[in-house]
Amino acid sequence: MRGWVAHTLLGEGRRQQIARLALAVVLVGGLVWMLPVRRPGEEGGHHRDHGGHLDLFERAGVVELREGHRTPELSLPTLGGGVASLAEHRDKLVLVNFWATWCQPCTAEMPTLEALWREYRGRLVVLGVAVDRGAPRLLLDPYVSRLGLTFPILLDGDQRASSAWRVTSLPATFLVRPGGEAVGLAFGAREWNSLEMRNLLGRFLPPSPRTSSGSVTTASQAGQLTR
Repeated sequence: MRGWVAHTLLGEGRRQQIARLALAVVLVGGLVWMLPVRRPGEEGGHHRDHGGHLDLFERAGVVELREGHRTPELSLPTLGGGVASLAEHRDKLVLVNFWATWCQPCTAEMPTLEALWREYRGRLVVLGVAVDRGAPRLLLDPYVSRLGLTFPILLDGDQRASSAWRVTSLPATFLVRPGGEAVGLAFGAREWNSLEMRNLLGRFLPPSPRTSSGSVTTASQAGQLTR
């Protein structure tokens, strides 16, 4: 009898733990932007083509957001001593990447973000938002130098920006197309210069800048952005 009671109580305890865990997952999921994703079968939503292949968002591992999804404001000091904002890049495709020096997946994807930034510079901007508390230069400077990062590094030392963007895990990257509308979201590391990702980003890249003679402007001619 005693053994039966103990077994029953243990079973109830486990069920309660599972119920609490499930509730926590639901609550956390609901906090992420109140995500207005496109569902399969909806216009513009994820689907498979006649050959059974996933669409561009799914192939790249990016969640597609509904049209008209405006992003919160983003204006922060930079590692170089200036101030950078999302609004100043409204004519470009922008990847807003929230990261931290202690985040290993963040470090793993950094080289692919840098490669993407260098290739499409002038049409695409990577804004790397560092959420290390207090924005410690003793950590950030050698980190950026070691990885050879040249895209703008924004400092969210009080984590107000990451809170406004409802970032719940790192890395978190938002795809913001020209005009300021968020079209995609990725939690976790991605290979940002992969073929699948390039195919997706190609849908939203603005036309190549051209000189007055009609030739395509080079990255160096496109101008330098302050890190």
